[in-house]
Amino acid sequence: MRVILGLMFTVLALSAQAEVPEFQVVIKNHHFVPAEIRIPAGIKVKLIIENQDPTPEEFESDSLHREKIIAGNKTAKVMIGPLKPGSYPFFGEFNEDTAQGVVIAE
Repeated sequence: MRVILGLMFTVLALSAQAEVPEFQVVIKNHHFVPAEIRIPAGIKVKLIIENQDPTPEEFESDSLHREKIIAGNKTAKVMIGPLKPGSYPFFGEFNEDTAQGVVIAE
């Protein structure tokens, strides 16, 4: 019985992971593209962040409680949410003057 329950929970967990909406973000020329990401409020989402620059960048957000260094020419995944409706700014710590963006949960 424990084995069956364990398998059921594993299948449910894998199904839940497969249903997480993904949003693509690119770092190019020390900018986030798009700089505004609109996501549904109240659910978890996955940001797929592709750094097309040769230098590393850090995706950082105080309001999202996330920090992730993305090496040059690499891709990283960042899970966020569920979020209440509102705006959640983020920035690139290594190029803070240009790498700015916002997640808008609606």
